[in-house]
Amino acid sequence: MFGKRTTTGTAPRIAVNPTASVPMKPADVKAPQAAPEPKAAAARAEQVQAERRHSEEYYDVKTTVFNALIDTIDLTQLAKLEPAAAREEIRDIVSEIIQLKSVVMSIAEQEELLEDICNDVLGYGPLEPLLARDDIADIMVNGAETTFIEVGGKVQKTSVRFADNLQLMNICQRIVSQVGRRVDESSPICDARLPDGSRVNVIAPPLAIDGPCLTIRKFKKDRLRLDNLVKFGSLSPAAKTILEIIGRVRCNVLISGGTGSGKTTLLNCMTGCVDHDERIITCEDSAELQLQQPHVVRLETRPPNLEGEGEITMRELVKNCLRMRPERIIVGEVRGPEAFDLLQAMNTGHDGSMGTLHSNSPREAISRLESMIMMGGYALPPKTIREMITGSIDVIVQASRLRDGSRKITHITEVIGMEGDVVTLQDIIVYEITGEDANGKLTGRHRSTGIARPRFWERAEYYGDTERLAQALSSAEVNDANGNPVRS
Repeated sequence: MFGKRTTTGTAPRIAVNPTASVPMKPADVKAPQAAPEPKAAAARAEQVQAERRHSEEYYDVKTTVFNALIDTIDLTQLAKLEPAAAREEIRDIVSEIIQLKSVVMSIAEQEELLEDICNDVLGYGPLEPLLARDDIADIMVNGAETTFIEVGGKVQKTSVRFADNLQLMNICQRIVSQVGRRVDESSPICDARLPDGSRVNVIAPPLAIDGPCLTIRKFKKDRLRLDNLVKFGSLSPAAKTILEIIGRVRCNVLISGGTGSGKTTLLNCMTGCVDHDERIITCEDSAELQLQQPHVVRLETRPPNLEGEGEITMRELVKNCLRMRPERIIVGEVRGPEAFDLLQAMNTGHDGSMGTLHSNSPREAISRLESMIMMGGYALPPKTIREMITGSIDVIVQASRLRDGSRKITHITEVIGMEGDVVTLQDIIVYEITGEDANGKLTGRHRSTGIARPRFWERAEYYGDTERLAQALSSAEVNDANGNPVRS
């Protein structure tokens, strides 16, 4: 059955690329010979053209077999099977269809076809191989023909493509319908999530001119901890200890950073410092936090229905949190008037609350909070808003994505108070770039600014963590050539 070749039948024939279908034996490999540049360029162009023809014919065959499969199977009965059993059932039927239609293909091509069709019916089609890779941070689909991924902080184009925009749109519908949302011409923008918490954004025609655009921010299968960030070089061991203490002693923390800087990952890691006997309530637009405590209540906003009714905003979730006896409130991303309600919660006994916010520096994060509160229509003087911020936020942690693609925690900053109308900030740990290696990677170090007793020292004393805090601050100090500590 597999690999059988025949010349009968009217099914389209697939041009077999020997280098792709049949592995070459070591004996078949000849020593490279110098070839004139024009000939090499022409050969390469011919190979690319052959691959393109193969791709088109492959998708024609796949469409034919897929349509025959849909006509053959009972999807309602298939849905009752376990995923592994359903996959085997589909593979058996597809193998029979290939035989009946006398499709000419190699064993490798047939296996590829079987896997593709199983993914189309049971999973997310061409996205399945990308979702299975744990080294990919982002998947960006720009219409049916073009897919990019981010690996190691760098964006690269892939050969993944969809049969057409209809197939891509069907996969988008399948993803968003799992969380009770929809995407169509009347509602062409949608935020959703995958079962593993990966964040999904879809924007469809007519807003997306060249076809549906799907963006997936992938989460690693293994939950990261602060120790992992140290291994990646995002944190120093001393900075990790300080963040652990900040999380444990119930400081109110705001994680600031740009898009893709690792804010949500850092928030996930910091929640690992929370004691397991605390009740945590999370509020998110799309539930993506992966908390490790046993007593967690997860809340998610809801978009309006077709009639424009039934919307539940982030602000309503945060307000409702206060009636649920939370010990800590964690807001996935603060982006609007809910900032006022979160600050109120932080200032009324819910110590240890956390949230993320888009900004490029700790100072800018304060201004962004102020702007968000004003968005709610509160007629409060700016000084009153700033006093509320300084009374609620204890620590701002700044995450940044550097130009080499690496992600670093660049500031651990305390909110001290007010001097006149200005909010006073104090850096505890800063990351300074010292150079660049031969591979273009930036080198640097996390160092203490010389603050021996930060403002949350008394909190650490209450929890019995002053000794560990003092050791971490001391080990983070950097000395100059004379052996004196470098101060900011």
